[in-house]
Amino acid sequence: MFNIVLVSPQIPQNTGAIGRLCVNGNLNLHIIKPTIFSLDEKAVRRAGLDYWHKLNPTIWESLDEFLEVNSNKFDRFFFATTKSKTPYFEAKFLPGDYLFFGGESTGLPMELMKKKWENAITIPMGKDGRSLNLAISVGIVAYEAIRQNFLNFEGVV
Repeated sequence: MFNIVLVSPQIPQNTGAIGRLCVNGNLNLHIIKPTIFSLDEKAVRRAGLDYWHKLNPTIWESLDEFLEVNSNKFDRFFFATTKSKTPYFEAKFLPGDYLFFGGESTGLPMELMKKKWENAITIPMGKDGRSLNLAISVGIVAYEAIRQNFLNFEGVV
């Protein structure tokens, strides 16, 4: 229903947890290299437990490759960032949308987000917070997208 796009994820346990979330949420996972770990790494599989073999993520060699193939969908790209003032729950998500999340210490490239800055969204946090764990952030935004489109959601028990 939705596409989760991880741009250069850095922590295998987060990627594994996101993979598990994608299987349970009926979400497609796109992983854009470079990563600093192997996607076959034990930590990714362990965090995904028995879900990883059901995931079938799409692995992209670079952001440029991903954008070249998916440039016709750019209007439906949403960028999770701490740099936006627009809360994620104000976005109007549609089935098939692409929800982008950056690496844990780097975030998303500003040049990518500037191409469609009006689709930059943030998760509100208290004044003492800097950022949330990547897997938690993906869960928050993904399930808001599912909530908005629940009647169209296939696979919910």
